[in-house]
Amino acid sequence: MSSSWGNGHATLWRGLCNALAQTGHSVTFFEKDVPYYRNHRDLTAPANYRLELYPDWTEAEPLARRSLEAADCAIVTSYCPDARPASDLVLDNPKLCSIFYDLDTPVTLNILSNNGEVDYIPGYGLGLFDLVLSYTGGKALDELTKRLGARHVAPLYGSVDPATHRRVAQHPRFVSDFSYLGTYAPDRQVQVEELFLTPASQLSTKKFCLGGAMYPPDFPWTPNTYFVRHLAPTEHPAFYSSSRLTLNVTRAAMAEMGYCPSGRLFEAAACGTPIVSDWWDGIDNFFEPGREILIARSSDDAIQAINSTDSELERLSSASQERVLAEHTAANRAAELVNLIESST
Repeated sequence: MSSSWGNGHATLWRGLCNALAQTGHSVTFFEKDVPYYRNHRDLTAPANYRLELYPDWTEAEPLARRSLEAADCAIVTSYCPDARPASDLVLDNPKLCSIFYDLDTPVTLNILSNNGEVDYIPGYGLGLFDLVLSYTGGKALDELTKRLGARHVAPLYGSVDPATHRRVAQHPRFVSDFSYLGTYAPDRQVQVEELFLTPASQLSTKKFCLGGAMYPPDFPWTPNTYFVRHLAPTEHPAFYSSSRLTLNVTRAAMAEMGYCPSGRLFEAAACGTPIVSDWWDGIDNFFEPGREILIARSSDDAIQAINSTDSELERLSSASQERVLAEHTAANRAAELVNLIESST
């Protein structure tokens, strides 16, 4: 949560915890203090909830135990460095509603297939948790039941905090005809080249802007592609608001599983920016293709989207903004989470 550097989950957690706090819930978030986030930290003292940074589990465990004594519910998450001992601690307290929230379900299942175990999943699986939540819906939910023994499974998708992501004035640094915001990932690169770099090479008079972290020196830039190194969440609204159209690209494992809306979709829509996205099963459950979002399966589709008229894009952005503010805010997800907890106890 403390750093958004190469970490799309930070804004999700911040929005969700803040929304829970605003409805009267007390939230404490434990995060291991690791160097690669410490050096890029953009949150240290949230106003409405507690963020506990700890150096190692032996020091965190006593404080975590005391926090659980005063809690009604405890959540362990994927990629938590100490997920296994944290799970043991949570499950050792029978009065708690115990939850495992996998924000990386397709990745989890891939690792499980390749290695036979996942270092942030307890060796006994997920069957002892009262509730297992997944950032990915669809068939991922069945796989969590079949392969990891989850008993009560439900999706808890990404969201956006409208207080953070909203339409703002354009910033000269980010003005573009087509933008893409995302951390470099090898399993997104084929799609990034097809849907972003190929159109850039063919539309030499258009300005393309890419923002993100961890891009390698040999990334195949084009002369009209402008790079903006990692942007903090506070800069995302200006980035999106300065884009005539923005691209969403989904990691391969996520797209293959389907029902995997990236936070970028909701952020851009909340900022009133029209979106073109790759296709995955279930995307039409979140936005209506052609009316609220444009789908690109090839560079030709992306180029056609870029060449849309201003009035076409304005209709698209208005419809998607209305949809996301009605259904996909952090407050919506916080209410869903509370309902899921209450139904599982």
